[in-house]
Amino acid sequence: MASVSRALNGTGVVTEEIRKRVFEVATRLQYVPNSGAQSLMTRRTRVIGVLLPDLQGEYFAELIRGIDVAARARRLHLLISTSHTGTEEASEALRAMIGRVDGLVVMAPHVDVDSLQRRLQGPLPVVLVSTVDADHTHSCVYVDNAAGASAMVRHLASCGHRVIAHIAGTTANVDAQERLRGYRDALARECPGIDEYVLEGNFTEDSGYRAGREILARARRPDAIFAANDMMAIGCLNALLEAGLQVPRDIALAGFDDIPTARFISPPLTTVRVRIADLGCRALELLAAAIDQPKETQPSTEVVPAELVIRASCGSGELRNK
Repeated sequence: MASVSRALNGTGVVTEEIRKRVFEVATRLQYVPNSGAQSLMTRRTRVIGVLLPDLQGEYFAELIRGIDVAARARRLHLLISTSHTGTEEASEALRAMIGRVDGLVVMAPHVDVDSLQRRLQGPLPVVLVSTVDADHTHSCVYVDNAAGASAMVRHLASCGHRVIAHIAGTTANVDAQERLRGYRDALARECPGIDEYVLEGNFTEDSGYRAGREILARARRPDAIFAANDMMAIGCLNALLEAGLQVPRDIALAGFDDIPTARFISPPLTTVRVRIADLGCRALELLAAAIDQPKETQPSTEVVPAELVIRASCGSGELRNK
């Protein structure tokens, strides 16, 4: 029986001959392991909970893809939920996962993590993605948003642009805050004496479109527009094109994230590349280590670098980093 268990579960050492015989018999009998019984024996569900602020859009699709790739490599499965409206909805989602998952990957940049932790029962391993943890009790994975935004403003200034507008993300979002900080710091250094030009957005294509319309209605039009993510940049592009402007001849445009669509729009979008799938993959790897070796694993913080990708939308053509 022990050899049968090891063959079916993929644990321990069994010969290839025994493994084949076990699977042949299991297939003939249409045997399916009872996951509930296995969980009682191993105290593991082999399921990972993933809490995200949203599921819509290419960013979250790429993030989930990275988490899933790392999970499948470890024969783990995902249980995914969202926290659209804030702490209370996030708490409900986490309560629903308790007892069903071995650990959690949490991306909740608008949620009070300390409040969530108080509502969790027991020492459930948690890894945070782009989420503030003031007490540093969890492992965290962040994007170097401020450095990426600064690099973009430096590039736009090097192209001769002086009045550089920024379409900011959601105010309470950590990524948005850091990208705004990077924009402001670089603008002060690269374009001294030029006032900041910040418009409100919420990371959606619609908010980028509205920001573009607002720019068109203002008396002072910027030389360049830097959106805090690619979706807002694409929405803004639509507003500019509707008004008869040409990008980049009349106004330069840039985004952040380098979602797959960014290279295929016309003109291709200059952006800051975040290796989104790698971000999710790394979060899962940290969580798996915390689950497998809880006593040996200490909370850590990893910063994922952001990379400038120059394409045609800011007037420099595809010079590098295609």
